[in-house]
Amino acid sequence: MNSTANKILSHYFGYETFRAGQAETIDYILQSKNTLAVMPTGSGKSLCYQIPGLLLDGTALIISPLISLMKDQVDALQSLGIAATYVNSSLSPSEQSVRLNDIRMGKYKFVYVAPERFESSYFMNSMKNLRLSLIAFDEAHCISQWGHDFRPSYRSIIPRLNEMPRLPVLIALTATATQDVITDIQNLLQIDPHHIVKTGFERENLSFHLVKGKDKYSYVRSFLDEHKDESGIIYTATRKQADMLYDQLHKKGIAVEKYHAGLSEEERKRAQSAFIRDEIPIMVATNAFGMGIDKSNVRFVIHYAMPMNIESYYQEAGRAGRDGEPSDCILLFSPQDIQLQKFLIEQSDFSEEAKQNEYRKLQAMINYCHTHSCLSLYIINYFTNESEAGSEPCGRCGNCMYQSEKVDITEEAQMILSCVKRMGERFGVGMTAKVLRGSKDKKITSFKLDTLSTYGILSAYTEKDLTERIQFLIAENFLGSEEGKYPILKLNKQSVDVLKGKQSVWMYTAPIPSIEEADFQKELFDLLRALRKQIADETNVPPYVLFSDATLRDLCRYFPTTKEEMLEIKGIGEKKYEQYGEIFLHEINEWKAAHPEVKPKIQINSSPVVRRVRKTSEHEGPSHLASYKMFQTGKSIKEIAIIREMNEQTIEKHLFKAFEDGYPLAWNIFFNDEEEKVILQAHEQLEEKRLKPLKESLPDSYDYRKIQAVLVKNNLT
Repeated sequence: MNSTANKILSHYFGYETFRAGQAETIDYILQSKNTLAVMPTGSGKSLCYQIPGLLLDGTALIISPLISLMKDQVDALQSLGIAATYVNSSLSPSEQSVRLNDIRMGKYKFVYVAPERFESSYFMNSMKNLRLSLIAFDEAHCISQWGHDFRPSYRSIIPRLNEMPRLPVLIALTATATQDVITDIQNLLQIDPHHIVKTGFERENLSFHLVKGKDKYSYVRSFLDEHKDESGIIYTATRKQADMLYDQLHKKGIAVEKYHAGLSEEERKRAQSAFIRDEIPIMVATNAFGMGIDKSNVRFVIHYAMPMNIESYYQEAGRAGRDGEPSDCILLFSPQDIQLQKFLIEQSDFSEEAKQNEYRKLQAMINYCHTHSCLSLYIINYFTNESEAGSEPCGRCGNCMYQSEKVDITEEAQMILSCVKRMGERFGVGMTAKVLRGSKDKKITSFKLDTLSTYGILSAYTEKDLTERIQFLIAENFLGSEEGKYPILKLNKQSVDVLKGKQSVWMYTAPIPSIEEADFQKELFDLLRALRKQIADETNVPPYVLFSDATLRDLCRYFPTTKEEMLEIKGIGEKKYEQYGEIFLHEINEWKAAHPEVKPKIQINSSPVVRRVRKTSEHEGPSHLASYKMFQTGKSIKEIAIIREMNEQTIEKHLFKAFEDGYPLAWNIFFNDEEEKVILQAHEQLEEKRLKPLKESLPDSYDYRKIQAVLVKNNLT
């Protein structure tokens, strides 16, 4: 890695080390290699082109599909003293002309443009005469015809770029791309397979939750009551739904805005500005509130209805927790959501082949809504080959954490599967539920399905309950279904195992996620947030451009008192300190003087281990050993997670890896002798030696941490 790149990272952006994939991507660009970076939201994709843009001669051209994102990015760069601008339809013709003239004169290091700009011959001629350092395609999945947000105007840029006499290095960046999309982008931009950087899709600070069978409005009200003063987005499926929910919340005195394509441009701008600037905490919106929302402190995203596909859901849910702080992603599901999405597919202008592809994606989304397996792992497996994805549950999603009621539905499952078989594997979910219920529907009698032995066998259940169970069996792969508008149910190998009594089937229920006790001084955090808002308003930029919520929370954990200590805080570099450091230090010291009894969670300079971990580099030893050394000093797993800004599951993995490397571990903090004996006996009896079946065979008090610890100690992983 270019040493100057490290200096820029520290000086401008306040980080001492690169995140996964950043250094590799930057290296490829500096070597003039066309590059594709597939990295999760919040992983710092913008630095992958901003740092090379600062290092290379010329102007970096950033193609972005959303006007609001351009302005946010330009505001952030300008706040650091970096020359940047944008050209899009929000500017008048005269403003565009002035900016293009300044661009031709080389006044800017970064220029952000919308894809439609390339349709202008005047703009193209300006670019042909400009010395470009690089061209970056942000939200690159929009280029691909297989992407969930395909934009033809984005794809049409490619042949126009080929007309340029001096085409610079190209970089494409996206957070959500299946293998089909990756291959498409690779071919379009002539990217060598060796220059594709994939860092995985997991967002370890996000907790996913599914809510079914509850009144959606009541749930939202309860959630907002429990999460006061937090910023969040509530996505609706239609404009009408957005208007309705906004009106209901607004009448209850909740500070809320709305955003959808039916509003005027002025109304949308006003709503977005109020949300971005922390004036209104809650935004109710359709998917028109697009992918470029760069607000870092969104603590939750609620989907009021099921989206059409996993790509859209992960993109929208991923707007939570961009600052790396713990955040919730909640999907409120009802069966009517499926019919709405099918209707939208049928009403689209897609070709028949494209519609079938959308139905396939919709089925994956339906399966997500009915799985009782780890939700995070389900999403990761969707974007990757299952053989490449991790096999361990995340431990933080609703399905992992809140399995409060464990219900054996093996008998019902056998009846359902038997019914599918007797119906000749020729019908879908709805007809199967009707037969099981004993419906008098004319279709049932016309097909003589009322003569089957399974007709009415589950008449004690409602059709809704039966539909839910059938969808669950599909999601858990106990039952197969063909793709298309009306999927046909088919038995598979697992179906046979359940019918023969070789495999049990269990279902769970999950409550509402709640907030954990804060590990920072909330009163000081509120003061610093108010100070940030005041300065942001005075300088006319969004608050997070100054410092993210994650940075403010660290200030409220460690209480820095000097410039040197403040520069130890993640997200504060020399440039940020010059601009805002002293005024924030003054506020912290004033608060400390008024609260002498309050001590910081961690003394920044009290321990060389803490200091080294916070400002670590790749030359200072493996990350898992840093966690292990802190554990050996008596710190708990939770304390280490806070200090290292990781989740507890990651710290556990570090400790287990240290043990595998030969370091001793005090196992009694994980389990006692009796618990170890029970787990080992259960493991020995299992035919399939996997974590999930083992967990299901044990009492509820045996959590994944306890089980994993026993397996690691006994070399059974």
